[in-house]
Amino acid sequence: MSKEAMLYERLPEGKVRCNLCRRGCVISEGNVGFCRVRANRGGRLESAVYGRLCSVGVDPITKKPLSHFYPGAYVLSIATVGCNFNCQFCDNWVISHERTIAGEESTPDDIVKLAVRESCEGISYTYTEPTVFYEFAYDTAKLAHESGLFNTFVTNGYMTTEAISTIAPFLDAATVDFKGGGDPGFYRKMMGVPSVDPIFEGLKEMRRLGMHIEVTNLVVTKYGDSMDAIRRLARWIVGDLGPQVPFHILRFHPDYKLTDVPSTPLHILEQAWQVAKEEGLHYPYLGNVPGHRYENTHCPKCGVVVIERFGFEITRWRLRPDNTCPECGYAIAMKGSLRQASPLK
Repeated sequence: MSKEAMLYERLPEGKVRCNLCRRGCVISEGNVGFCRVRANRGGRLESAVYGRLCSVGVDPITKKPLSHFYPGAYVLSIATVGCNFNCQFCDNWVISHERTIAGEESTPDDIVKLAVRESCEGISYTYTEPTVFYEFAYDTAKLAHESGLFNTFVTNGYMTTEAISTIAPFLDAATVDFKGGGDPGFYRKMMGVPSVDPIFEGLKEMRRLGMHIEVTNLVVTKYGDSMDAIRRLARWIVGDLGPQVPFHILRFHPDYKLTDVPSTPLHILEQAWQVAKEEGLHYPYLGNVPGHRYENTHCPKCGVVVIERFGFEITRWRLRPDNTCPECGYAIAMKGSLRQASPLK
């Protein structure tokens, strides 16, 4: 099904300008924007993927990753085809670069009822860029809040500040995914993105509006593993968002057009983790390395491990009920307590 888009303006000669993401596509009659799923039909911008979900599944919230937001919770994850980036290493390229509008038709009510039936505590708009199915996400998120569910975006952060502020009343958390340390040259060459500045502006808007934020950075072997870029990114997070923002350093795996590039060497990831600590981040993590000690949460004050993890699973929880360190009493930056029937020892 299709639905009139939000956040656009009509222009002369039947054109429209999409004001949803920072590309600001000007679209002529009968054409689509860069994302391939927002179309000008008769001088009206429409979402061609409204309710056309190509992926629906139940995930642990840690998979997003969100390590400091309702830990242990499960979320219903949904996606449509399309994306406003063109990453040469995309691990979801089968759906993000799909040119056919494919997927089962669903309504916001269908999704909320499914989330409740599957004992999920929230809904995550993920897998592809949720900005491209913004209208469906907005309607679903609003209904989810009415049903007592939280909402999270896993996003590249390229939304306009208007898009962020419009959905903010219903969006509780966002994982903002950087690649290559946010290096502008890497974004232009490897992702087809003209500027990284809008991502930083969007993050500051999310912080201003009170959303829970966690930041990831994919360390792409050879092309996007600059320690200088990672240091700059970590320093910016500390200065503009705060040292308590979790920072997930993710291992690259060969995919899409970079199948001849090896996975990120472990020593590079560990070096990036150390850089993040040196810059003052309290909660850096390594991702896509199950069993590594840097998956765990350490108390920033005394260094003791307060949460142990293996991949997406929490294997040991040592925080007090008020989320303070059991050794020194330091308050760990955590939204919600462990979502389990009984506490782990």
